[in-house]
Amino acid sequence: MHRRALGFVLAPVGGRSLRSGVVHPSHHLTRATCCSEIGRRRCRRMRTPRPTDRTRCRPLRMAASDPTASSAAGTPEPTAKAVAQRTVLALAVACWYAANIAFNIVNKMLMKFFPLFITITAVQMLSGAAISLFLWTTRLHRFQRATAADLRKIYPLALAHLFGNLFTNYSLRQMAVSFTHVVKASEPFFSVVLAKMFLPGAAFTWPIYASLVPIVVGVVMASITEVSFNWPGFLTAVASNVSFQSRNVLSKKFMKGVSFDDVNLFGWISCLAAATAAPLALLCDGARYAAVWGAAAAGGGAARLLLMLFSCGVLHYLYNQFSYIVLQRVSPVSHSIGNTVKRVAVIASSVLFFRNPVSSQNMVGTAVALAGVAVYSRVKSQRGGNSNAPSKG
Repeated sequence: MHRRALGFVLAPVGGRSLRSGVVHPSHHLTRATCCSEIGRRRCRRMRTPRPTDRTRCRPLRMAASDPTASSAAGTPEPTAKAVAQRTVLALAVACWYAANIAFNIVNKMLMKFFPLFITITAVQMLSGAAISLFLWTTRLHRFQRATAADLRKIYPLALAHLFGNLFTNYSLRQMAVSFTHVVKASEPFFSVVLAKMFLPGAAFTWPIYASLVPIVVGVVMASITEVSFNWPGFLTAVASNVSFQSRNVLSKKFMKGVSFDDVNLFGWISCLAAATAAPLALLCDGARYAAVWGAAAAGGGAARLLLMLFSCGVLHYLYNQFSYIVLQRVSPVSHSIGNTVKRVAVIASSVLFFRNPVSSQNMVGTAVALAGVAVYSRVKSQRGGNSNAPSKG
């Protein structure tokens, strides 16, 4: 009976089953092997503990206590590429600030005994073009060819860049470096006013208008007690705001539409601006070159004049190039905030270097104006500011 029951379980061996009642010697080995295998399986089932609630929760507890698992399940850690991008951005901002501070100091010193601001601007444009051509011809940077259609798009940027620097240089010649940058910090106010005047349907939220109040109040407070204040210098500083604002917006839109990188874009802007500035300088300042150069040579400052012109041109290229590098990697609002912090550094360094007399009211007005610019940038980034105005990119 026991043999018959086992015969139903075991598979047929050698063509005959155990139900036939005939068992060959080989079948005894098969039967023993199968029985031992069944026994081992039953033992493993008996030894293996059934998962309880405590054992089911154990992997979850381990994952919660493991920092590696929690970081993988939560926010991922920054990759090496992201860290490298942040490092490049930080270095670009630092170089932008350092080059701009040095440029403003050297430029102001140059204006004292070489007052031809149009020629100085042309030298700055020519320096940018020369450095760009050097990078292209030596293959230190990849050259990107511009078509005629590309040049037509770039030329408005070049004009805005040229006139923005012309107005800035004239303002620096007329007023102190610190006060020129206080006035230039009022760029958001004139941006909103011009948008309301010339852009149909432009609308701004009330926090944007409220943030303009400390900007205006701060500039007025600083202007009242400014020793070097004069209207030509003040108005040209305002005009430079308009030019540079249009350049930043147009360049951001242009960089989205084409594949030029920051070095090539600024190189083409410099070449077109230099081609426009050089004839303008010869036309306006050419008759005074001999007299100004003779006065510099008579005082033994010819070599110093050449060195300062060269340094001014190189620093101008560097700070503008780093500004474009930063602008391509951040939003226009972030670039505006960075520009505000840069003005604080320029104002402080110029006051310390030139020892300009600064009253307490002037310092308070400067602080209020710069704080208003920071609030304006913050509010605009959070609320969108102008819903109908063209996007800055």
